[in-house]
Order: sequence, then structure tokens, then C-alpha cells
Amino acid sequence: MMSEAKTRLVVIGAGPGGYTAAFHAAQLGLEVTMIDTRANPGGVCLNVGCIPSKALLHAAAVITESRHAVEFGLNFGEPELDVKKLRAWKEQIVSQLTGGLGQLAKKHKVRFIQGLAEFNSASSLSVKTASGNEELDFDYAIVATGSVPAKIPGITLESDRVVDSTGALEIPDIPNSLLVVGGGYIGLELGSVYSALGSAVSVVEFMDSLLPGVDRDLVRPLERKIKKSFSKIYLKTKVTGMSETKSGVAVTFEGKVNETIEYDRVLVAIGRKPYCSGLGLENTKIELDKAGFVRIDNQMRTAEPNIFAIGDIAGQPMLAHKGMREAKVAVEAIAGRDSVYDNKVIPAVVFTDPEIAWAGLTEPEAKAKGQDIKVTRFPWAASGRALTMGRNEGLTKMVLDPETGSILGVGIVGAHAGELIAEGALAIEMGAVAEDLALTIHAHPTLSETVGEAAEIFTGFSTHVFTR
Repeated sequence: MMSEAKTRLVVIGAGPGGYTAAFHAAQLGLEVTMIDTRANPGGVCLNVGCIPSKALLHAAAVITESRHAVEFGLNFGEPELDVKKLRAWKEQIVSQLTGGLGQLAKKHKVRFIQGLAEFNSASSLSVKTASGNEELDFDYAIVATGSVPAKIPGITLESDRVVDSTGALEIPDIPNSLLVVGGGYIGLELGSVYSALGSAVSVVEFMDSLLPGVDRDLVRPLERKIKKSFSKIYLKTKVTGMSETKSGVAVTFEGKVNETIEYDRVLVAIGRKPYCSGLGLENTKIELDKAGFVRIDNQMRTAEPNIFAIGDIAGQPMLAHKGMREAKVAVEAIAGRDSVYDNKVIPAVVFTDPEIAWAGLTEPEAKAKGQDIKVTRFPWAASGRALTMGRNEGLTKMVLDPETGSILGVGIVGAHAGELIAEGALAIEMGAVAEDLALTIHAHPTLSETVGEAAEIFTGFSTHVFTR
């Protein structure tokens, strides 16, 4: 069965970037069709990424907190785990959010097609659906197909015991031993979940540190905690082979560690790559860079003037909130508005325990550029609120222009760092200087005070840290 239709704007992919684009376009009065392989909007983020992982991280945090409470006189006993109920709770959250987005699409009068889209040309595409193919002509298109987990080069073992992030979030069981391949944010987040749930977790990272590329000042408190909760951490080591055994997976290491070790399960979390295959991009003038990302300008426009690309396929960083901002820029450009992507910073958060968050210029980046900066550090050991929570391992760090005091970057490690970084991002976007934050009254006692105190250190009048 084949049908033909025409739409003003087609959005391919219904993740955070895609559904934001579709809804914003509808708000601006455009006729919109949205296409995705799933039954409801949400994409990887809501179904098998950000949302389910944060649900499980919350469960892990509750377990960790209950154990930690013994130190200040509260003994709840060892938590009892009901894996089936935990899985159902996680899936209920996903269902609620994706179902809600489905209802929003209807309210916005966005036509939703469940199927697989492929460009025939710069003005038409085919959609493979369960009931047949549909031909769709369009004036404009926004490609928001996201990304997929990367695989280890040269290793092709197909086994239920070897999973990517999607498989790990299904919580098929709690293995006695789990190897996490990749010490980036996905591996450490999911490794933290399984460690809290009872697995002996090991992590192997090819680079010389966990979270490669992240400021070491922010990573150290996390490393100290992970060394206590994880079984082993192998740095400067790569996986060169995997083979299934009767009881698990035998993994061969090469580098700082050279041996073969058996694990019940292996989680491969070495990053993600843009999902561009099968889209028929070769039938358009759309260009890809060497890393496989779609080339775009500051309005998200591709080499085809009427086709835009946003989110993970449009370049690093591969973050949902970046795609959501790009979505609005692309839609407004299509609607004829004078809109460009000109944000100064994109905040990043690693939802481990403790959390790590940063926005703007980091100290390592400044040093690599030879840029003159002033760095301030406020240790959470001097925060009353952090001490009352038993979380004094944190640090709030600020990178500033030494002459003007302009805030160039903010980094935070500690409980709720992901919430706190918003003030830093806003400060940079608004062109604030240290004195602006230092003179802003922060509620006491709160963790947000650490941001104001880091700014105070630059002025030389810090209340809770001695400065000369």
C-alpha cells in the first residue's frame, strides 16, 4: 500500500531535538509532520538514555545514602532489591513521559508517523511503515535522528552477556561481576548503578584517566570514591579480544594490564556515533565531516538550503539540551526569523556520585591555548550545607579573566552539581563578572553559596576561605 502526502515541514526523529522542533514549529503556525520508529516521541533520551539512566541512578543513590547514614546514627539495614519492581518503576516513568509527549503532539496538531524515513531527493522522502510505504513531499526538513552506541573496533562477539547502554538499562539481571569498557560518563554512570545494586564492577579505559578531557580537579573526588566502590580500574589499557565461555565472557587486555579475565557480563560504553545510515543522504547535497557528522551553519542549515540538521548528528557535544536549543534556531530560521545559534556555553553534567558539571572555559583548555586566566577554588569542606549532608568532598571552581574579572568558566563536583551549574551558565551568557556573583545574596545554608564564595575569592574578600 502506498499513499502520497505533502507537508510544510517534516522532522525526522522524535527525540528531544526532534519533538522540540516539531512543537515549536507548530507554535509558530507551520504545518508539521514528525517521523520516528517508536510509537511515541521521546527518542533515545527518554526511552533508553537520559531518563531511564537517571531513574536507576536515583535508586542507586538511595541505596548508597542508606548505607552512608550509618555514620550519623541511622541504620536502615542492608537494602533488599526487587529487580522486577525496579525495572517496572523505570519503565513506568518512561511510559508516562513518552505518552505525555504523544498527547502534546496531538494538541499541537503535529502529524506523527511511526516508520523509517529515507530521502528520495531534497524535497521528497519515503516512509516505511507497518502498513506499507508512504511518499511525502516537503518544503523543509529537519533531520534529528540522534546517535547509536559505538562498538569496539575489531571485536564482533555477539552474545547476550555483552551489552551496550541500551541493554544495560534493561537490567536483565544483577551480575556478580561486570566489566565496563570505557571510562567516560556513560560507563561510569551505569557502572555506578550496577555497583550500588551489588555487582563487582571493573572499568577499563584506554586513556590515562577516567573521564578523559574533563578537568582533573573535578574528576579527583569522583575517582577517590569509585576506587572504593568499584572492584578494579584499568587505565592505559585496551580490550583486544572477547570470547564467550560456559559461565561468562573472557576478556583479553593489552597495555598497562596484559591478561585475560572472565566476567559474568560486559558493558561496552566507548561513546556514541551519529546515526546517518539508511537516511538516503546520498540522494541530497548534504555533506558529512570526517567524524560522520552532518555539516551545518549557524542556523543549522545543511548544504541543502531547505534541509536542517540538529542534535547528535550535527556535531559535538552530543547532549540533549544542545539539540533542543538547535531545534528552536532551525525552526525560527525556517519561519523567516533572524535566529542564529550564538550561545556561549553548553553546560555538561556527569550524573555519577558525586556529580560533575561544567560550563564554559576549563583550566586545561585555557592552558592549552596559552590564555592568561585566574582560577579560584572553593572547597566544600568549608560549606556548612555540604557538611550537614555529609558531602564535603565537593569543589566549586571558577575560571576568570584576571584583568576584568569576567567569568569564563565554572566547574563543580559534588552533590547536585548538575542543578548548581545553571547559575554558572547564566553568568557566562550574561557577561557577568566575579563581583556580580559575589554581591548576589545566596540563601544560607545552601550549596549554591559555594558559587558565590568562589567568586568572592577572586575579589579577595572571601568569608570562609583564608586568602592572602
